[in-house]
Amino acid sequence: MVERVPPRSTPSRPRLRVLLASGAAALALTAGSVVPGASLGAAPQQARAADSGTSTLTVAVAQSVDSLSPFLAQKLLSTSVSRLMYDFLTNYDVKDSHPIPALATKWEPSPDKLTWTYTIRSDSKWTDGQPVTAEDAAWTFNTMMTDEGAAQANGGFVTNFRKVTALSPTELVVELKEPQATMAALDVPIVPKHVWEKAGDLSKFNNDTTFPIVGNGPFVLTDYKVDQYVKLKANKDYWRGKPKFDEVVFKTYKDQDAAVAALRKGEVSFVAGSPALTPAQAASLKGEKNVKVNEGPGRRFFALAVNPGAQTKDRKKFGDGNPALLDQKVRQALFLSIDRKALIDKVFQGHAVEGQGYIPPRFPEYHWQPSAEQALAHDPARAASLLDEAGYPLKDGKRVGKDGKPLDLRILCHATDPNDKAIGKYLKEWWGKLGIGLKVDCRDDVSVPWYAGEYDLAFDGWSVNPDPDFVLGIHTCAALPVKAKESATTDNFICDKTYDELYRKQLAEYDPAKRADLVKQMQSWLYDSGYMSVIAYPNAVEAYRTDQIKSITTMPEAAGNIYGQDGYWSWWSAVPAGDDGANGAGGSGSDSGSTGVVIGIVAVVVVLAGGGLLLARRRRTTADDRE
Repeated sequence: MVERVPPRSTPSRPRLRVLLASGAAALALTAGSVVPGASLGAAPQQARAADSGTSTLTVAVAQSVDSLSPFLAQKLLSTSVSRLMYDFLTNYDVKDSHPIPALATKWEPSPDKLTWTYTIRSDSKWTDGQPVTAEDAAWTFNTMMTDEGAAQANGGFVTNFRKVTALSPTELVVELKEPQATMAALDVPIVPKHVWEKAGDLSKFNNDTTFPIVGNGPFVLTDYKVDQYVKLKANKDYWRGKPKFDEVVFKTYKDQDAAVAALRKGEVSFVAGSPALTPAQAASLKGEKNVKVNEGPGRRFFALAVNPGAQTKDRKKFGDGNPALLDQKVRQALFLSIDRKALIDKVFQGHAVEGQGYIPPRFPEYHWQPSAEQALAHDPARAASLLDEAGYPLKDGKRVGKDGKPLDLRILCHATDPNDKAIGKYLKEWWGKLGIGLKVDCRDDVSVPWYAGEYDLAFDGWSVNPDPDFVLGIHTCAALPVKAKESATTDNFICDKTYDELYRKQLAEYDPAKRADLVKQMQSWLYDSGYMSVIAYPNAVEAYRTDQIKSITTMPEAAGNIYGQDGYWSWWSAVPAGDDGANGAGGSGSDSGSTGVVIGIVAVVVVLAGGGLLLARRRRTTADDRE
C-alpha cells in the first residue's frame, strides 16, 4: 500500500508509500523473525482524561481522507488509518524494515518460486468475534484480481497472480504466472470476507456507513466525519497486544499554523505538518515547554510531474495538457532552469536533501544518482538553447510556438502545502526569465483535475514503501485508467515499452544486487525522460507534547519518522504521560499468543528506543527503506 501525498500520497499525488533491504523483500523465502510481542514489555498505566476515564492521543493532520476502503485509499492519511484497522500478511521491522510476521506467521516458495504458501496465524480474530482465516486473505486477493473496482489502490500487487486458494483456515496458497520478488512485501490490508462480500459496488463503497468498522488491526475505527476527524479505539483483543492509548483521533486542520497553535495549547498531542512542519513552525516549537520536535531522514520525495498526455489503457487521449510538453527538450529545459540548491536553502531551509533519483537516499540499495554528464543541473543557458531547438524562439520576451501562440503553462498546487506555494513563486520567476508563462493553480483537492488530465505540471510526491515496486509500478502502462477521468494507480499517465520491460524484469529478479541494478536503470530512464523531476527529499519534521506522550517509536527507530510509517509502531507503542508501567500492552490482558513467536533463524533481542518494548528480531542479511 503506497501512500501518496497527492497529488502527493493521492498520486501525495495527488497523493499520497524506509526502502526495504533489497534482499529482504526479494529473498525472504521464509519468515525468519521474531514478532514484537507486547507481553515482553512493561505494562503502562494509562494517563486518563478526567472527563472520560480514557487516554486519547490526538494527531493534527492536514490531509483529507480520500476513502476508508483499503481497495480505494491512496492518500497517506487514509492508508495510515488502514494500517491501524487491518493486518497485512507481513509487517516491517521497526529497526531496519526487513519483513516480519503479521497475519502470516511464515511464508515459503516452491523451488521454482511460482507457488507461495503462507501460514495464517490462529490467534487473530475480527472485532465482531469471528476468526480470521486464510479464506479472508484469499477473498481479498481474488476480489482484487477479478473486480476492477477493488484494484484501484493496490491492484499492481496481484496482476502477476494466477490463482489464490485457502487450503485450510491457516494455509493460504498463491500461484504466480512468473516469479515475483515482492511476495514478502504485499502491502495489502486483508479484509473480512463475511462483511465485504455484502458491500456491493467496491468502486463506490467507501467503508464509512456503519461504525464501528469490523477489522483485526491494533485499533478499531469508531467514527468519522469528512474533513473533521477519524476516531479509533484500541483493540483490546489484538494478537500483538493492546495499544497503550485507549483512543487515537486524527483531527483535520486545513490551516497548519492553527494546528501548531493547537499543539502549543495542548489541544492536540501531535502535529504532522503538511506533510511536514515548515522550518518556521519547527523553529517556533523548539524550546517550547512540554514540546519535542522530531526530525529524521524522510521516506518521501518532492517532485514536479509533467502531464505527458493523459490516456486510457486502450490509448484514448483525454484532458487538455499542453502539447509542448510532449517534447523531451521542452521538459528538460524546464528542469534545467530549476536551482535545487537554492530551494533547499531558501524554502526547506536545510531540512531536506537535494533531489536526484526517484528513490530517496534513506534507502541506499535503490538510491540512484545521475552521472555528471547525465545530470540536469541548474543551467539556464542550456535550457534556453533546448527551447530554441524545440521550435520555441524568444520573441518580445515570450517563447512562441509555430502556431504563434506564447508558451504558457499551469502547475497544480496543494493549497495546504506551503512548500508548493513557495516553490511555485520561484518557478514563475525562473521560467519567466526563459520566456515561459506560469499559472500556479492551488486547490484543496488536486485529484479532480489530475484524474481528468486537465493540467500541465503538478507538484507531486510519494512516501516510498520498504519495497520500491509500487512506486515504480505507477508509471507502467498497466496503471493507466480504464476510462477517462477515473481513479487509477497511474501517477501521471506515463506509458513506455522500455520502462515496462525493465519493470517486469525487476519484479521477477530475486538476486538483490541484480534487482537493485534494474531499479536504478528505471530511475535513469525516468530522469532522462523529463516526465519527473525530483526536487528534494524532505526530512520528516513533526512535534508532540511530552506531557501527553511519554514515549513513541520512530521508524527507523534510531532516527526516523513517527507519522506515516510502514507499519503501526508509532501509535501502537505510544505511551501516555504519567504512565507508571502497571497496565496496558504487555499486561495480563495481552497474553493471547503475543509473547513473540520465534520463527526460523537465530534472532536477537533489542530494546525499542521510543516505546520501552523489547523486540526480538532477525539480524538483517543485507544492507537497507505514497503520501
